[in-house]
Amino acid sequence: MIQRIQSIWLLIASVVTFLTLKLSFYSGTYLPDNLYHQLNGTQNLGLMITTIALGVLTFITIFLFKNRVTQLWLCIAGILLDVLLLFLYYQQTKDFSRGDYAFTAVLHIVIIAALVLAARGINGDEKLIKDSNRLR
Repeated sequence: MIQRIQSIWLLIASVVTFLTLKLSFYSGTYLPDNLYHQLNGTQNLGLMITTIALGVLTFITIFLFKNRVTQLWLCIAGILLDVLLLFLYYQQTKDFSRGDYAFTAVLHIVIIAALVLAARGINGDEKLIKDSNRLR
């Protein structure tokens, strides 16, 4: 299991996803109280549930190495879930009067890239298995 590079990509995606719970995505002046706030994965129940679901999904996907088709579909679902998470973050930034995106907002690009690389590795394994079965 650990020899497969996609397992490492999935582990990276899972760890980075759980890091986004505490690291800031956006910081600035929050409209309701006019104070400085940082937006992270624990600010909103929807953000927190989606972030935890993405982290758990990517972690569980590591252990489905015997079922590559399911693993591939879960990687695609993880990419879509992270896009949804980015949309939810964007919706939350509208509650700020002014502010800036944090440097750690780039972590979501890392998550998507790791999931895409894992999906490529899984797809490559699946093709290799099909080709070896065809040659038998």
